[in-house]
Amino acid sequence: MDLTSNYQVINFSTGPTKAGTKMGKLQLKNLSDETILNCVLWEEALGRIDEKVFRPGNTIKIKTGTYNEQFNNCNVSAITLVEEAKLGLDEAQQKEYYDKLISYVDNFTDVKLKDFVKKTLSQNEELFKTAPAAKAMHHNYLGGLLVHTVECVEIAQTVLPKLNGKISSDELVAASILHDIGKIFEYNINKETGLIELNEQFEKDWITHSQYGFTLCMGAGFDRIAKMIAAHHGRADWGAMIDLDKRGLEPFYYVIHHIDDLSAKFGKITVNEI
Repeated sequence: MDLTSNYQVINFSTGPTKAGTKMGKLQLKNLSDETILNCVLWEEALGRIDEKVFRPGNTIKIKTGTYNEQFNNCNVSAITLVEEAKLGLDEAQQKEYYDKLISYVDNFTDVKLKDFVKKTLSQNEELFKTAPAAKAMHHNYLGGLLVHTVECVEIAQTVLPKLNGKISSDELVAASILHDIGKIFEYNINKETGLIELNEQFEKDWITHSQYGFTLCMGAGFDRIAKMIAAHHGRADWGAMIDLDKRGLEPFYYVIHHIDDLSAKFGKITVNEI
């Protein structure tokens, strides 16, 4: 274990201990060998460190810490910031990505669906431009949801000719745009520090962003789009409302799951890639 290694911040969160004090959980990636280091910071250490240091994508060095025998866990006392990551998309990039989404919707031939998607986007434009797509797994930065959504639409357009007309272009693009719409409420991102937290009230009201998107589309009469959204997490234990292991499902149920998964694994996943 090289104790002088540089690490990239993957995820950071805080919460109360049983004693009522504050504790931080920090997940890091060793930039030398790609291994993961899980860290704990107690209240005293948190009080000495600027929250901006914990921004996803930052490069840091552990100045003082106590490691376990396997060197995959560390009780951190002090951190040095080596290189600060971007927050995410700047305003010009947000506009570029958002305008691209609108251009896709403008090409819809289904007028009712076009009006519905454009209204949904316009009512939530500012949130959609800045929301992250996840807390830790992928696109976890300012504007990450926008990048992820555009990637999904681009993948959808690539695979569409292979679907043999079983899904219309309008349906597929609309589902790609709206599959994660609930994330604009599910996550809160601090626009100063870049730190992301789950919206606890949203989880109480809606359970998951999939349920939100499903309900939104079902309420507007777009049943097939709603069902694609309900299945896009693939398995019930991953948050899917419709488990793709269920037998007898029509083919259209599967497509958004695979499109979403490709973007989450191969897209501009980290802030350093945009």
